[in-house]
Amino acid sequence: MRSRTRRAFEILLAASLALAARTASASSCDELVASAQAHEKNGEPEIALRQYNDAVTLDPTCGPAWLGLGALRARTGDAAEAERVYDAALTHVPTLSEAVAGRARSRRRLGRADEAEEDMRGYADALASRGDLHGALAALVELASWFSAENRPPAELACWRRVAELAGGVDSALESRARATTAALVWVVGSADPVSHPHGSGLLRSVAARLRLR
Repeated sequence: MRSRTRRAFEILLAASLALAARTASASSCDELVASAQAHEKNGEPEIALRQYNDAVTLDPTCGPAWLGLGALRARTGDAAEAERVYDAALTHVPTLSEAVAGRARSRRRLGRADEAEEDMRGYADALASRGDLHGALAALVELASWFSAENRPPAELACWRRVAELAGGVDSALESRARATTAALVWVVGSADPVSHPHGSGLLRSVAARLRLR
């Protein structure tokens, strides 16, 4: 009986010590992140970088430290390193969706448009699924701006249609903007739009396929 009681006490003690260690680690991580942010504001990125690195070493599950580190790398122009940071963040904290958005922007700067767009779509979907429609809309508007800059009206049109769908009842001004932009893009895309011209788009694809075979 005594041995069981002693064993139970040892388990409880170990659990208490582990909890105290995690609490202390989280507290120290928060302090390092706060200090790093202060150094960034003071124009001391080298110190901030070191403190963010110390924070993720101390607690690899500290989301704010990973995001701060990735954002700092991006601001200093090192897109490749920023992508690596965001990848590491998602390995340790898979639910850190903001890291997906950061990685998307880094990949776009690196010229990897397809991966960047996939990440940003995934980020928008994740926000929408958990009810953060304002965040999802902001992500989709950003994605639409990428398509606009790349002169890809069909992709931009699809994006604005999604914005119009989500904005209803959430942001009336954005919904109006999305519908007006959608109407303008439908005119630009014309018969290549599979939504407004389903038969025409099939004909265009058929003609394009024949031309490729010649």
